Amino acid sequence: MKILALGDVVGEPGRRLVEEFVPALRRETGADLVVVNGENAAHGHGISEGIAKEWFDKVGVDVITTGNHSFDVKGIESFYRQEPRLIRPANFPPGTPGQGWIKLHTPSGAEVLVINLMGRVHMSPCECPFRCVDALLQKERADLVIVDMHAEATSEAQAMGWHLDGRAAAVLGTHTHVPTLDAKVLPGGTAYVTDIGMTGPYDGVIGMKKECSLGRFLNVQRPRYEVAQGDFQLHAVLVTTDGRKATSIERILRTL
Repeated sequence: MKILALGDVVGEPGRRLVEEFVPALRRETGADLVVVNGENAAHGHGISEGIAKEWFDKVGVDVITTGNHSFDVKGIESFYRQEPRLIRPANFPPGTPGQGWIKLHTPSGAEVLVINLMGRVHMSPCECPFRCVDALLQKERADLVIVDMHAEATSEAQAMGWHLDGRAAAVLGTHTHVPTLDAKVLPGGTAYVTDIGMTGPYDGVIGMKKECSLGRFLNVQRPRYEVAQGDFQLHAVLVTTDGRKATSIERILRTL
């Protein structure tokens, strides 16, 4: 089985990359499942119902994961309740709208459990992702487990990879928007990468105009963030599995 996963999609440039390349990548790679982190898809903060529907209905995305910006778009809570393929971190507090995981079947008949987690280091308050995923895996069974680990600290993401080695087919990091060079298969058969890297404009600071970010570091006033508009790159990984374990993880880059 093959799983195509994209890191954080940022703003209109990121959406354009998704629409331009994901259908073709699915065909070229023979991906059985496409997972996209969409938490920055709407103007760089959050995701809208319209964007999610477009990806599900026309682009061929199977699951949209999110993170600390899950609910930035006003009114999106109701869509989380209606659409199980749009998931938010499973370790958000009890009572948060939506679900933190989804179980679905691929065309080949395999049952796949996709789990969304969020780290706690330098992030919004949430429950322990390690204990959360342990409890989920005690309760839910599937042929394959795929985890989006949305974490600020590289150490926390790496720790999750080792924590789930042999229990998940893939632990794929998102959130920092910076692609890392450590894609590998761990000894227990878990494909791992600290951060897939964002899909969006690289002519800026983590997808935002460099002037906005520099202003926040240099001045007392905090300029409003605006999505950058140059150097458009799609970053993804392709995980290949044999049974419950990964056999390879390959980085994919496309540019506009």
